[in-house]
Amino acid sequence: MKPFAVISDVHSNLEALQAVIADIHDRGISRILFLGDAVGYGPDPDECIKLLKKNCHSSIMGNHDRAVLQEGAEVHFNEHARNAIIWTREHVSKRSIEYLRSLVMIKHLKRDSVCLVHSTPRDPGAWNYLHTLGDLETNFHYFEGKICFVGHSHIPFVAERFPNGEIEILKEKVEMGPTEKYIVNAGSVGQPRDGDPRACYVMVNGGRIEIIRVEYDIEKTQQKMLKADLPYPLIERLSRGH
Repeated sequence: MKPFAVISDVHSNLEALQAVIADIHDRGISRILFLGDAVGYGPDPDECIKLLKKNCHSSIMGNHDRAVLQEGAEVHFNEHARNAIIWTREHVSKRSIEYLRSLVMIKHLKRDSVCLVHSTPRDPGAWNYLHTLGDLETNFHYFEGKICFVGHSHIPFVAERFPNGEIEILKEKVEMGPTEKYIVNAGSVGQPRDGDPRACYVMVNGGRIEIIRVEYDIEKTQQKMLKADLPYPLIERLSRGH
């Protein structure tokens, strides 16, 4: 398996995306897989989509991407996310909309023995979360291949399932075993929620899965959000990583 990176939940945060892509390239990795939510929350939807189109070898759709495309879908979001979705619809280009429409909800990359989905392999369009061991155990039966990469919760983890059915949750890295299977949450590039405000992505290299953190100019993104009059709680939370 050649080295590759997996990114998710960019949420129109250009500074975070630029920092992550630079870090990936600095590590000599050229292949990037994207798990959805290019837009929502942040101030730079078009610029982020341009970078994703240029740098990502495979991409799928997230729930915020779908909501921007589907009038009325914002009612299922909280007030701040809803307002950001409406703002994004008013500020995104037709070319970016075409890109979002081209995305599918789930992909199986058979050559890599990898599944890509934003939420869960069991029911991608329901936008459920993988919060419990029970959620994980169920979803291990719904993807082909060795690894399923997910996003959505903005909280990174590596779940390793052994042949006897035991599941272990790891927070940083794991050396892959020959018979184990994995569900890996790539965290969030643009709005981490695990208490660490640094941008997050996953690297797979030489049989190792590793969660990587990258510093970026949070204040610059916040100033852009203030200027765009995006909801203040979305601005403030970037500093806390919650």
